[in-house]
Amino acid sequence: MGPDTLLRWKNELEQELLGNILPFWMEYTPDHTHGGFVGRVSHLNQVDGRADKGAVMHARILWAFAAAFRIKQHTPYLDMAGRTHDYIRDFFMDRDYGGVYWTLNYRGEPSVMRKQVYAIAFTLYALSEYYRITGNKEALRSAVRLFNEIETHAFDRERNGYTEALSREWKRIDDVRLSGKDANYRKTMNTHLHLLEAYTNLYRVWKDPDLHRALENIIILFIEKFIDPETWHLNLFYDEEWNNHTSFISFGHDIECSWLLHEAAEVLGNRELTERSAGISVKMARQNFQGLDGNRGLSYELFPGTGRLDSEKHWWVQAEAMVGYIRAYLLSGETEFLEKSLGIWQFTRDNLIDRTNGEWFWSVDRNGNPDTAREKAGLWKCPYHNSRACMEGIQCIETILAGQGRS
Repeated sequence: MGPDTLLRWKNELEQELLGNILPFWMEYTPDHTHGGFVGRVSHLNQVDGRADKGAVMHARILWAFAAAFRIKQHTPYLDMAGRTHDYIRDFFMDRDYGGVYWTLNYRGEPSVMRKQVYAIAFTLYALSEYYRITGNKEALRSAVRLFNEIETHAFDRERNGYTEALSREWKRIDDVRLSGKDANYRKTMNTHLHLLEAYTNLYRVWKDPDLHRALENIIILFIEKFIDPETWHLNLFYDEEWNNHTSFISFGHDIECSWLLHEAAEVLGNRELTERSAGISVKMARQNFQGLDGNRGLSYELFPGTGRLDSEKHWWVQAEAMVGYIRAYLLSGETEFLEKSLGIWQFTRDNLIDRTNGEWFWSVDRNGNPDTAREKAGLWKCPYHNSRACMEGIQCIETILAGQGRS
């Protein structure tokens, strides 16, 4: 792929990040009446000022603007990050029992107080990123406290791994599901994946031996438990005894895991795990082609038992595919990965970006028709996957161009 094509791709990613994604979140989502960010913005940018506010959404906003400031040094991004950090600190942190609340009502009062480890991981991830750009010791102390609480209350010392959820008081509960579509099992790939990225980001700024051991352990859990060495797909749901209850393939999680795993091993500094995860990453990315729908993007899920394919093209799945494929190219030098990554971006650019109202559609069907019933911003729809894809893509393209003698 020539330098002109790469430069054009890089410029498109920069324009998307700086001219669409981040401005949308700055314009439509701040709650200027009650603080923080509104819980829902519709497809047509209609703000629901009474929707519950989610910990995951706020953490992802904090991460996105902190990361954007680290790369672009644009002061309004720092202001957005600071605003988000302060709201998380003042409203989402459980001052009595630790951890974070799952949701607040629109006034900032706790509505769901259970300890969902996924939400705590994202908060830790975001606080670590905020510390990277500010040196804010309070943010680092909060991130370290969350790490210690996860290790104290959610880590299974007898069987390894982390439980999915606990009560506000860190007690066992029966229904641990992250969302209504998830199976009710205590150990899930998804929560472990975001613990992996959270611990990786914290280790960048806090070289603690307990964190080192915990991060190394999660990397090994992915290699030995979650990644199937025959299919190179992820096993998604386990019970406490590590019995596998997976019934479908999640193409988006497969490709997201492929690059996050290798990144974690690199940051940890373990040469053996870095080399091992590099090989796994490339195999997972190559196997992920199974979910590609020609030039119509990456499908959502496959149910091997019945052969049913969910061919919807979700926004976050395309974002992770672009990153996973270009990272696989950097590891392998195989040009097919670079071509697939560009193809995913072109599909996303032409189909998922809302040129009328901004941001990205939740998904499009196989014919490119957008899902207009789903929100632009909400508990799950956040500026995390797409902003990160732009930032990662820009950095990877710069690496490729540097290797070609262009920058």
